[in-house]
Amino acid sequence: MAHVDAPLDAVAARLAAILMGTSVELTEPEGTELDFESIIQPRPLPEGIPAPEVWAVDGGQALVADARCLRVFVTRASVVCYRAGSCSVEEEGELHAHLIGAGRLLGDGAVEGSAPDAPVDVNLLRDRAEWDSVASALERAVEGALVLLDGDLVPDWRLESGLVDGLMEHARLRGVVLAAVTKHSSLARGGAPLVGHLEKEAAATLGPRTRWWAPVGQTRPGGRWPPIQVVVARLDSDARYAFRIDLPLDADPEPVLAAMAAVSNDAAFPGYPYPLSVADRLAACPGWLRADAWLTLEEALERAGVPAETRERAFDDRHRMMERA
Repeated sequence: MAHVDAPLDAVAARLAAILMGTSVELTEPEGTELDFESIIQPRPLPEGIPAPEVWAVDGGQALVADARCLRVFVTRASVVCYRAGSCSVEEEGELHAHLIGAGRLLGDGAVEGSAPDAPVDVNLLRDRAEWDSVASALERAVEGALVLLDGDLVPDWRLESGLVDGLMEHARLRGVVLAAVTKHSSLARGGAPLVGHLEKEAAATLGPRTRWWAPVGQTRPGGRWPPIQVVVARLDSDARYAFRIDLPLDADPEPVLAAMAAVSNDAAFPGYPYPLSVADRLAACPGWLRADAWLTLEEALERAGVPAETRERAFDDRHRMMERA
């Protein structure tokens, strides 16, 4: 076992005080625009009617080549649809390559929906692709459908503020509900994870196998964030975890959450919507895909007349070389 010195012991003591503390103050990282409920209390989630369709969107990324001052990434956004318990749409999404240098997208101009001088990184590129896929799913969804996004309903700060407002309004007009599920929430109570607090509280007050939900907060009127409400819900009686879920401000949470629960009973990961699990798997950019993209890039650079020595000096991983030594 590694030696633990005094400073790490001190950090552990402070962490223990937070995790075991009794403070009820609710917090989220700086920049949040949520007004929290005065009392956050889990309540049972009743049975509901399954949605006729559940669409799911998730994005993926991979770093293909890294010269630090220049980086090549690939991104994609995957779309899945479940109807009557079976997967009817399963699309990996087109793989897009991007060259980023000094916080700019080189050769392709600005990212759509962002200011021309906005700094660019792969998170912005992936986020933009996800919202484009959400818009496509909304067009294809039938009335009464759910469209689920991995993450939250707050767009990257560099994208136009009305982007999600417009998508939610379009969904409302089509009779579709747009929602988002966050795997690991930053919401906190007394500095400790709020979701963990609620899981423990619900098990004690409602029973260990009860499906439940709790309203957490709403966005402030007139802010940059879209009009949303944030809840925490445990969507399956066998689920170990609950999740943060973002819903439109005008949505009735219980029927939406109950419909979501109908696709959250997969034995492999109970409590998380399995259409999103499939979308996550499709969107992932594993090592073999990165390797294939690098080979394609290297062949293109060779055809463009870039010598092997120049490619190696730019992109060889010196840290990895020294670790091998």
